[in-house]
Amino acid sequence: MSQKQSAMHSDLEARIIDVLRHRVGKDERAAKQHDWFTAAVLSLRDAIIDRWMESTRRTYDEGGKRVYYLSLEFLIGRLLRDALSNMGMTREMQEALRDHGLDLAELEQLEPDAALGNGGLGRLAACFMESLASLDIPAYGYGIRYVNGMFRQRIVDGWQVELPETWLAHGNPWEFDRRESSYRIGFGGEVVAEGDGVSWHPAEEVEAYAVDTPVVGWRGKRVNTLRLWTAASLDPLKLDAFNAGDHFGALADQVRADSLVRVLYPADSSAAGQELRLRQEYFFSAASIQDIVRRHVQYEGDIRTLPDKAAIQLNDTHPAVAVAELMRLMVDIHGLEFNEAWSLTQQTVAYTNHTLLPEALESWHLPLFERLLPRHMQIIYAINSRVLREARKAGLDDGSIAAISLIDEGGERRVRMANLAFAGAHSINGVAALHTELMKSTVFSDLNALYPGRINNKTNGVTPRRWLQQCNPGLTAIIRDAIGDKFLDDAAELAELNKLAGDAALGERIAEVKRSNKVALSEQLKKLTGVRLDPDAMFDVQIKRIHE
Repeated sequence: MSQKQSAMHSDLEARIIDVLRHRVGKDERAAKQHDWFTAAVLSLRDAIIDRWMESTRRTYDEGGKRVYYLSLEFLIGRLLRDALSNMGMTREMQEALRDHGLDLAELEQLEPDAALGNGGLGRLAACFMESLASLDIPAYGYGIRYVNGMFRQRIVDGWQVELPETWLAHGNPWEFDRRESSYRIGFGGEVVAEGDGVSWHPAEEVEAYAVDTPVVGWRGKRVNTLRLWTAASLDPLKLDAFNAGDHFGALADQVRADSLVRVLYPADSSAAGQELRLRQEYFFSAASIQDIVRRHVQYEGDIRTLPDKAAIQLNDTHPAVAVAELMRLMVDIHGLEFNEAWSLTQQTVAYTNHTLLPEALESWHLPLFERLLPRHMQIIYAINSRVLREARKAGLDDGSIAAISLIDEGGERRVRMANLAFAGAHSINGVAALHTELMKSTVFSDLNALYPGRINNKTNGVTPRRWLQQCNPGLTAIIRDAIGDKFLDDAAELAELNKLAGDAALGERIAEVKRSNKVALSEQLKKLTGVRLDPDAMFDVQIKRIHE
């Protein structure tokens, strides 16, 4: 160990002990494994905070543009190993803990997977956030802080049993409550004419307040923010009802607010489930858009410069109602004319599509949407009128115009969220080359004819820091020996391996690492299940919960 590394190790060890005593409230003899885990995370978090604040100051000083990534899912996984790797502090943490008889790998196993996502959509969002920080691009991720996530899987007699996630049982040492960043989110009510404009008077309001988690980029060059919303009732306890003996009724408003952030993708087979999903999507979209607009006006003054300072990316259709919310704020709150507001919205918003199945493109029963969001329904009607005029002017036939409409008139009337996102965005991307071409020729063929050039491809990628360096250190070491370590900063450098395709010795080393990983997996499966697998067998593994 170098003199510099030794000093860092000693400093980190002292910091961990200080945190253990003064923030966790335990001394070394009384501390349990989870106490040490919390102390390790908080000590690392302290180092991250300085980079976080510096990144924020630099963004404001440079007056740059920010990316705002709205996603119903962020499948971020465990953060300790990732943050240590990106901060370059893994070895120091290992040594600091080893001095107290602790194994970093064992402490890492105590960290629960954050129950904030389910599949590819959520992992894409997480990879994007890490990559944005690694590329030194200022960004916020916006989503929901789910208390119970989707579900915890247990297999009983070959069947999946679904249990609530309990990932917050010990709290979350990574996050910061930001109660000062709170917004009232309305539902229902009526729209009233006032002067030259209108005003929405919701029948019900809940408070959305922010909980922030730092997102560390590679080598700690930038730390961005994942801002998740949690919900609270404006009147969490009706004291009169409670004192009158109606103990459950006194808490009804808080339970109703809490339901917004309990579960990812609540079952929508019932009318109540469908309403909850729409409430969830509007809750997080509205809070996010209000936060973006508040920040912009506070620091820039003029809402009209929003496209110069903000790029709002919608990850699938779940946040598509953000288009209508942004229009509402510009027209009703900031007094812009509809046409100007629409132009600014389109310049600011972009949309990522994830599916080609027409039945999977989200839509809402129009009476439900109109009851919950009456002002937004008016705005969507106005947008639709504009879009249909453009379609008729372009000479599209009746079938194409019906397909383009933001309102599905076939059978029960429904609000098409994908069409709203498409119309309100200047860029619509697919996530693979074939997918993007099929978007143009299938589900969005008519919209593509009306707005040619908007659809483009951005092939899904992964962050190589987590999915190569951390997941497969043995392979990473071989690659480093073969082509140097430039690939750690630029994954495109991995193409240098093509020149070594015929190197038999390199192939043998890679095969050895692969087999050792399979042996490790076999041992882990034996430990978990009692089943012994031959490491020379072909492994075909699904690492995901089973859908309905």
